[in-house]
Amino acid sequence: MQKLINSVQNYAWGSKTALTDLYGIANPDNLPMAELWMGAHPKSSSKIEDASGQVRSLRDVIDADKAALLGDKVANRFGELPFLFKVLCADQPLSIQVHPNKKASELGFAKENAAGIPLDAAERNYKDPNHKPELVFALTPFLAMNAFREFSEIISLLQPVAGAHNAIAHFLENPNAEALSELFASLLNMQGEEKSHALAVLKAALNSQQGEPWDTIRVISTFYPDDSGLFSPLLLNVVKLNPGEAMFLFAETPHAYLNGVALEVMANSDNVLRAGLTPKYIDIPELVANVKFVAKPAAELLTQPVKN
Repeated sequence: MQKLINSVQNYAWGSKTALTDLYGIANPDNLPMAELWMGAHPKSSSKIEDASGQVRSLRDVIDADKAALLGDKVANRFGELPFLFKVLCADQPLSIQVHPNKKASELGFAKENAAGIPLDAAERNYKDPNHKPELVFALTPFLAMNAFREFSEIISLLQPVAGAHNAIAHFLENPNAEALSELFASLLNMQGEEKSHALAVLKAALNSQQGEPWDTIRVISTFYPDDSGLFSPLLLNVVKLNPGEAMFLFAETPHAYLNGVALEVMANSDNVLRAGLTPKYIDIPELVANVKFVAKPAAELLTQPVKN
């Protein structure tokens, strides 16, 4: 057995204390420690320290003898370690995001490579040719949004803000997948006076609406007071995981982690299409093209333990 040396990602939304409190990982520079990565993704591979004290990239170690370290079946099918494991520590909301499916990832990665877009460019959507299905397991109380609500719920929740945008009124008249797609894109595309008006209507509704998802909107607004993503809790399920509970996040499904510490395992990918609650690049046409506008009841989101 060899010791893994794992990398910490210092994203702005990360907790400065969670990894120290849970695992004793030092933080001498008092930086946000958002994710601890364990795996062989080219962006930030773990390292291995051998008996002699030599340190090598886990990716390089695997590449040197894939069959021995992965087994013939995995080596032939994937050609690399096919998963990435993380400890995720959210102190503030992450971006609302969607992960493309495998085929879209392969096509998008090839297209952006052909266009000469650097892998680390801000406008790069596809960092690799892989999809990114995810499973999240809560270590502390964990708040997230995941998948579109049932249309009957969306209709009810949008009533107090029906005057915020024409696309909301249109959805209320025709609550179907096409109208939801139009609504989702329209809210993301808002600019200027249109955006100011919509957010003013939403914030006015907060004065009279109580409970969820309005409480979640209030929390998010302390970090992103002028972001169109504030409408998202009205469209997406707000899910509270207790420690030990888990849920799956499918490709082509909008989601966002809001607060808490969790274990996360996923396919070996860093492909993210963002949809709000972020200052980072948002490619709205590419995003909408990679979303399935279907409802998934909140009761079906949590995974059930399997007992042998």
